[in-house]
Amino acid sequence: MTRGLLRLCRREALKPKPGNGSGENLEILSRRPVMGVRGLQGFVGSTCPHICTVVNFKELAEHHRSKHPGCTPTIVVDAMCCLRYWYTPESWICGGQWREYFSALRDFVKSFTAVGIRLIFFFDGMVEQDKRDEWVKRRLKNNREISRIFHYIKSHKEQPGRNMFFIPSGLAIFTRFALKSLGQETLCSLQEADYEVASYGLQNNCLGILGEDTDYLIYDTCPYFSISELCLDSLDTVMLCREKLCESLDISLADLPLLACLLGNDIIPEGMFESFRYKCLSSYTSVKENFDKKGNIILAVADHISKVLRLHQGEKKLEEMLPLGPNKALFYKGVASYLLPGQKSPWFFQKPKGLITLDKEVGSMSSDPESKQEVPMCTDPESKQGVPMCTDPESKQGVPLCIDPDSKQGIPMCTDPESKQGVPMCTDPESKQGVPKWTNPESKQGVPVCTDPESKQGVPVSTDPDSKQAVPMCIDPGSKEGFLLCTHPESKQGVPVCTHPEFKQGDPVCTHPESMQGDPVCTHPESKQGVPMYAYSEYRQGVPMRTYSESKQGVPMCTHTEFKQKSPLRADSEFKLETPICTNPGIKQEDLVNMEPEIKQQVTMVSDPEILKIARAHHVQAESYLVYNIMSSGEIECSNTLEDALDQALPSQAFVYRPVRQRVYSLLLGGGEDGASTCPTVKEWFVYSGNPLRHPDLVRPLQMNIPGGTPNLKLLWLNQDAGIQARRLDALLGCFDLSSSREELQAVENPFKALCCLLTYLFVQVDTLCLEDLHAFIAQALCLQGKPTVQLVDLQKIQGDGILPNKTNITLIPNPDK
Repeated sequence: MTRGLLRLCRREALKPKPGNGSGENLEILSRRPVMGVRGLQGFVGSTCPHICTVVNFKELAEHHRSKHPGCTPTIVVDAMCCLRYWYTPESWICGGQWREYFSALRDFVKSFTAVGIRLIFFFDGMVEQDKRDEWVKRRLKNNREISRIFHYIKSHKEQPGRNMFFIPSGLAIFTRFALKSLGQETLCSLQEADYEVASYGLQNNCLGILGEDTDYLIYDTCPYFSISELCLDSLDTVMLCREKLCESLDISLADLPLLACLLGNDIIPEGMFESFRYKCLSSYTSVKENFDKKGNIILAVADHISKVLRLHQGEKKLEEMLPLGPNKALFYKGVASYLLPGQKSPWFFQKPKGLITLDKEVGSMSSDPESKQEVPMCTDPESKQGVPMCTDPESKQGVPLCIDPDSKQGIPMCTDPESKQGVPMCTDPESKQGVPKWTNPESKQGVPVCTDPESKQGVPVSTDPDSKQAVPMCIDPGSKEGFLLCTHPESKQGVPVCTHPEFKQGDPVCTHPESMQGDPVCTHPESKQGVPMYAYSEYRQGVPMRTYSESKQGVPMCTHTEFKQKSPLRADSEFKLETPICTNPGIKQEDLVNMEPEIKQQVTMVSDPEILKIARAHHVQAESYLVYNIMSSGEIECSNTLEDALDQALPSQAFVYRPVRQRVYSLLLGGGEDGASTCPTVKEWFVYSGNPLRHPDLVRPLQMNIPGGTPNLKLLWLNQDAGIQARRLDALLGCFDLSSSREELQAVENPFKALCCLLTYLFVQVDTLCLEDLHAFIAQALCLQGKPTVQLVDLQKIQGDGILPNKTNITLIPNPDK
């Protein structure tokens, strides 16, 4: 057998066996795994089929126009769920049917535009950290599927049937640009794609969502339609109704996120609540014998929500009703991930207790069990409960009382005008007036409180022995001791003060979130904000620190002598050196405990906000790939490719193209000359043989070899001068380390410059490739139609008699999206 690959373009060599035609395609598509809530897709199909209703998009569009005049019916398409529906070529094992695939996309778009429906396509743009474990789990599962594919090829020398179908590598990337060339609006997500799809559908009053993910049954958004059931000729499909699902389960729409997390989804592992689900099943009295086990479990959990949890909704926290244990934060985050902008969950609400207000009316008398005396009562209009009262000796007016649990004595109360809650009072010995009081939990003694004019909140005070004036205090949560406060001149907020043992002067401090100990702070001369200090024992000097919310650890910061910006220092694991991390000074880091599913601002790898804004816009508009992820978080991922894990002759594409990526990192993060030596490593989650994906690979940038030096991004992206195109070509060649071949590549037509760079680089990196492989690669890339005969005379006809596993492996190497 020859080593050529032109056979990969010949249908005769790749033709599937009889019985693997289009009829089987529909069967396989309908039973392929569905993302989202565990077991819900099968439950809907077997237990609650009435949830599924056949609808027609043309009729729905007409109804939408009549209901919303002047509004174009719009369908939000989850493109990642539709790839299998769009890609129908029989010869799927090697890919490459670009024209056939493009034709299928064009027909899809035409079918909807012909009836006046606008399409918005969403693609995955990143993997959220909360879903990284699930992403890894699916990648390892895909590895096992790919291994079975290559075992079949080695045994039968032919393509497997559609039941082993695996999406060709790079298909999602190519689909973006194909849809753009068809004039379609194509967007790339900045967070979980299904969340952005659901948000867009809700906020823009869309006709519905087209996809294949049971999470769309959980979101309270526009209707959800199945792509796998779509008949393109008639535009009929199946609508899955979440209202009917709730009716069948006897729960409300607001209960669906709770149900999804208890069953397991992409955030909550399925095994986390396995014992809880079986307890629900054991106590469920309406088990259906004709239903499968998973169906009965879903019914049992829903029954528990409606009959047990709902009884205490608003009175007890979820952790008091469910066995959340150490997974409480993750569970709350999972529930919150389904809440779209403006939505709230009743499961997060807790009824406030002990609300006291001044506008009360005396309604009755009550007996004090301790003093056996009659005590006047007034009615709290909020809680409708009786509250004891006493008479103010000065104003002669009734004042509400609260009972001190230790002394069992009544304490006068006043009402906080902001929170409307009752606050204990003590008497100021100077003015003889009632002053709000705060009780120290350790000493059980009352401390007077003053009101902060900015926050309107009570602040404990102590008396300065010198000035005899009240000074605000804060309470250390660890030691329960009071610290004096000083007022920050810019923020107007109180800052704790500690006394320097040598100078006897008060220095502002901040409290470390883990150790609960106070760290001295200094004031940044530019931002005027307090920065924690790190004390170096050798020099006895304080160095500013940055505290990271994930590790809760302070990291010393250094100041760049040229830019005057402070950057956290990181320890290089390879060279044991401390290097500054590039950060965006204009973006504040938010607390990761925040449960809201909104996009969290973060410390970025690039500090230039203008460049970051451009990269973000290109990312959202699906005009670039991975660039914004590198510049913002410094973390990227690459999914599975059809690579034979047992073939040691060909390296994985993850390693073949790593040097290219390293130079790209230098270009994106270096900021010009000597960029590679000053930039941090990039985290790569790349799938390759032997990688268990427990941790990302930490990859360092490589210095680029470009005549005239490495250009900065502002020059490459924003400059429109006549000679800038030449600099862009220099940057492209520099990424492939082919600057020395510039003159030869100048003679190549523009559309083929990138191809020649790719193939030249590939044959330098992989020494097991031969000339026949080069011919095959070129045959895959070239469109021969319209080319004159004189240009085709040297092309060799390569023949073959079947599929070889190593050739299938090779076809995945020249993949421009990796």
